[in-house]
Amino acid sequence: MPAFGDAMGSEQKPKKKKRRLLGLFLSLIPLAILTYFAVSLISGQGLGISRIIGFFSASTSTLTVDVLEFNVGHDIVYADLDDSVVAAGTLGIQIFSSVGKETLRDPLRMSSPALCTGSGSAVVFDIGGTAARVFSKTEIITSHETDTPIISASINNNGYHCVTTQGTGGYKGRTMVFNSKGKELYKVDLASGYILTAIVSPDNKTLAILEMVEGGSRIAFYSIDSEAPGSSFDLPDTLIIDIIFIQTGDVLAVSEDSLLVVNPTGGTGDEIYTYKNRLLSGYTYDGGFIALHLLDYGIGYSGRIVTISENGKILGEIMTDKDILSVSSRGGDLAVLRSDGVFIYTGILEEFKALGPPVSAAEAMSILAIGGGVSLVAGDYSAVVYRAVVERSDGH
Repeated sequence: MPAFGDAMGSEQKPKKKKRRLLGLFLSLIPLAILTYFAVSLISGQGLGISRIIGFFSASTSTLTVDVLEFNVGHDIVYADLDDSVVAAGTLGIQIFSSVGKETLRDPLRMSSPALCTGSGSAVVFDIGGTAARVFSKTEIITSHETDTPIISASINNNGYHCVTTQGTGGYKGRTMVFNSKGKELYKVDLASGYILTAIVSPDNKTLAILEMVEGGSRIAFYSIDSEAPGSSFDLPDTLIIDIIFIQTGDVLAVSEDSLLVVNPTGGTGDEIYTYKNRLLSGYTYDGGFIALHLLDYGIGYSGRIVTISENGKILGEIMTDKDILSVSSRGGDLAVLRSDGVFIYTGILEEFKALGPPVSAAEAMSILAIGGGVSLVAGDYSAVVYRAVVERSDGH
């Protein structure tokens, strides 16, 4: 599931890291670059905001606030898993339901934790380490221990997941594909290029691998049922940051200066939106539209939010002089955490509801959904849950 930059991935402190994308690309050693990109992808990947329009459409509504305290160490990253919130830190993972009940705790030690969630299951992994685990809201489904450092991992809505590691024996990267039970189905070793991330299609049939190659980026497609490689799409002189399967079956490629839609069968791609004169600070996709947070150079975190359809139509655009800390979408709605509060918008950027300034979450930096009309603002060690309580005219 895609994160703000969904990713939800890290997810923490994504903006400072993304501003160094081009410098890192040009100067760092391969492993450092791979680790950086994995952090950036997770930080932005997979975090959403639940659809809450129905809750506010009743005759009256109030807002209650709960605080969740997490005991999973530091460097915590957050993601939503159906109606629950997952936190992963250096001391393991912890899951709370939308009503604040702990449903899972696992003491997995990690140096650089990262998360990716699907529908009903998620994968947690240690960037630069060798441990990855797949879990539901209540149990560990399978564990993976790799021979070389992990670069990234992802999971689709069916629980099919892939783990990408640093290469060995002359290879520069390896991606392994597993089914929902953890059985290995497919493996790719690359002797050229560096794998940044990989994703499995929603129908479980296609593996897409994002590579950094000399002079640019490449997306390579593989059929999980065949040994022969499929098509590939090359983008010279441009850095692709992330790839996401969208509703059409194509792949959305987020580059440093544009959005492209790539066809897995033919290996062809079309640019649907460009932001060459601005800096991409964040992005989110949850079906239906892509939302971008764009900065004018040197302005800080303020700037504009643009929403674009999957075929490139501009749906809405707003500008603000307030700091935009996090953007997240789910179910057709967009949530924005700004320095002056939490704001909910429609996909065409009509402001729907302002929920007031976040409270209690220390150094709040991200927003996501935990389902059922509940949105969550996350800090370094705690999260504030905003829950809409509807008082309907019929007394219910």
